[in-house]
Amino acid sequence: MQVTLSMKSAEQTARLAEQIGATLTPGDCLLLSGPVGAGKTHFARHLIWSLLHEPEDVPSPTFTLVQTYDTTRGEVWHADLYRLSALDEVEELGLADAMETAICLIEWPEVLGPLTPPDALSLAFQTNKSDTEARHITVSGPATRWQALLGQFDHDT
Repeated sequence: MQVTLSMKSAEQTARLAEQIGATLTPGDCLLLSGPVGAGKTHFARHLIWSLLHEPEDVPSPTFTLVQTYDTTRGEVWHADLYRLSALDEVEELGLADAMETAICLIEWPEVLGPLTPPDALSLAFQTNKSDTEARHITVSGPATRWQALLGQFDHDT
């Protein structure tokens, strides 16, 4: 199943992150792809903030590679694989195990290769050259897991 959403502002993207965050359970994996500056980290940050017990800083994991958070829905791993180039580097992070037990938000998921969970929800971010605030986000995933969520978008957007 797939739906493409047009976000007119950063605030609208943040609301989408909160909406998706409210549906997640441990073992869910979100794959965030798109060019640098497309809004992947902004989306992840707002999703994590919506799940935290207490407000805290949510830095980009660009240099740390992984940040973890204890949330109302369980542990959340936020990974940025941009600087990785090999599958063994991903395995060293412990991400394969985390994808089974935690909610995982993974930026630059192309590096995952065969570790990509088959039931992951993919969000492909695209910028709009004529409107720097606007984004197009294509959300896709297997109907068996994500049909209810994607069905909301068909009616709400």
